[in-house]
Amino acid sequence: MAATSASRTLAVQCRPRLLRPCMSSTRNSRCNSILAGTSTSFSPRNFTQPTATMRHLARSSSSKHRIPADASSGRIRSLSSSSTSPTDSNRKHVYNVAASYIAKGNPNFDPETHVFHFNPYNRVQPPKLGKKYKSLRPASGQDAFFVSRLGASNPGCGEVALGVADGVGGWMDSGVDPADFSHALCDYMAAAAYEHSPSGTGNGLTARQVMQKGYEAVCHDRTIKAGGSTAVVALLREKGMLEVANLGDSGFIILRLNGVHAASEPQIHAFNTPFQLSVVPQSMLLRAAAFGGAQLMDEPRDAEVSRLQLKHGDVLVVATDGLWDNLFNQDILRIVSSRMTDSGAWETTDSGVQVAPDLRSFTGSGGSSNTLQSLLATDIVASAKSASRNTRLDGPFAKEVKKYYPHEAWHGGKEDDICAVVVVVSEEECPPIKAKL
Repeated sequence: MAATSASRTLAVQCRPRLLRPCMSSTRNSRCNSILAGTSTSFSPRNFTQPTATMRHLARSSSSKHRIPADASSGRIRSLSSSSTSPTDSNRKHVYNVAASYIAKGNPNFDPETHVFHFNPYNRVQPPKLGKKYKSLRPASGQDAFFVSRLGASNPGCGEVALGVADGVGGWMDSGVDPADFSHALCDYMAAAAYEHSPSGTGNGLTARQVMQKGYEAVCHDRTIKAGGSTAVVALLREKGMLEVANLGDSGFIILRLNGVHAASEPQIHAFNTPFQLSVVPQSMLLRAAAFGGAQLMDEPRDAEVSRLQLKHGDVLVVATDGLWDNLFNQDILRIVSSRMTDSGAWETTDSGVQVAPDLRSFTGSGGSSNTLQSLLATDIVASAKSASRNTRLDGPFAKEVKKYYPHEAWHGGKEDDICAVVVVVSEEECPPIKAKL
């Protein structure tokens, strides 16, 4: 989440953009991002004059701005590698998924309870919104996540959709719970992925489309009065193809045999101003416009899309900025490498590090709850939580503060909600399709 009322949400020091309509035309006024004006009831603190309140700023871990491929969509990048897919057509890529999370205000991380084990045979329930259902959410604060089977694919070794959303904490200044937007967005994206039926035309569902469907559903949901979040959607396809749509400063990393194979970069308008999806009441838009504010709009089509080839033994981590603010990529690599090698999933041989031929004993095909993917997820979140509370060891966020504000005295980590979804990729014999539950 954006940690405090001086959140990254409202657009400060950002380039003005024309306000474009939401793709759902019936509620255009609610599908607009926040405007930065001079209204004290609407705008956050001005970050051009940093003070000791920098402890309340949210990060942007890179000054690099998104470079659009064209006028209507975000950048698309592909990173291909030689495929190691077996010639046996009965062997398929299997995605073993777990998630872990901890809310900012909870100092006690429990790996037994702050964990989610994905079962591809479970049915995704329709979104349940409203105050009475808040108790059903995972204890992840303003961060949210989802994992779903993609359409009617074989649950045993089928395609998977997953993602995270980081609620924009600045909405608390307006009396809005940022968790309502982020959790609803993830619920709707999960439903969109689960209910997808291929059209037969050869054009499958894309990561951007999942994000768009979720966003449109939130815009039409009358229980969501206002709010916003960043978002990441990942689709894991047959034959190891990964497609990720990233909007904002959450992100992903792929670890392969003791190395960082690929990692995302944050999408930001300026320091402390990531790309974000928002629902804004018409009254706020009019009030901000009256004070001469610049208009900012981000949509799912602005998300940067990455397409990569996954291999047997790869580890994919998709997480909110509570992770990236507190752990460097090399820290995450060290955590993953330690667990993978200690377990035997990655083996050190005379020719270097190799993946164990069969990962099923590690990923819990036998039904164990202490799976390799759940241990990785809890290891990563526990380390990020510890780093966030460390006041001496500077992390990525402290590095960025010094980069933008060299005279600001910021040391240690940044406390925030933390949520990570971890995937261990394996190649296995594909079981026969079972009846849909």
